[in-house]
Amino acid sequence: MIKRTGDAVLEREGVELSYLIGTMIEVPRAAVVADEIAEIAEFFSFGTNDLTQMTFGFSRDDSGKFLTDYVKKNVMPGDPFESLDQSGVGGLVHIACEKGRQTNANLKLGVCGEHGGDPASIKFFDGEGLNYVSCSPYRVPVARLAAAQATLDVGLNATV
Repeated sequence: MIKRTGDAVLEREGVELSYLIGTMIEVPRAAVVADEIAEIAEFFSFGTNDLTQMTFGFSRDDSGKFLTDYVKKNVMPGDPFESLDQSGVGGLVHIACEKGRQTNANLKLGVCGEHGGDPASIKFFDGEGLNYVSCSPYRVPVARLAAAQATLDVGLNATV
């Protein structure tokens, strides 16, 4: 339906435009059923801020009240909203990438949000073979450098 509607509008307006249809992966269930979603999606963009909230079960807005104490008391290694929780949230990203590619070998994969500007997170995403990262404009220089370093370390090609 989306493709039919998009194509009809482009034809009506006399515009030629190449586009992809995809989805944000922002909840754990979407990561787990990524193979089913990839049957119709041409890309996944991981919304890691929301995926982190849903995985941990706490809001980024409320976490400021207790996360600092959790980190100080070694309950958590760091703020998962600043640098991706690679074993938990990253595990879901890995599952979604693997299952999505099994269904659709041409699936484009990317990430948007603040994790897209964190060097450690970028290195993880590069290792997962993501095609791009997106982040706040002020984080772009750091993200570009981190993507280049990840490419040299891992030998993959990440772009910002």
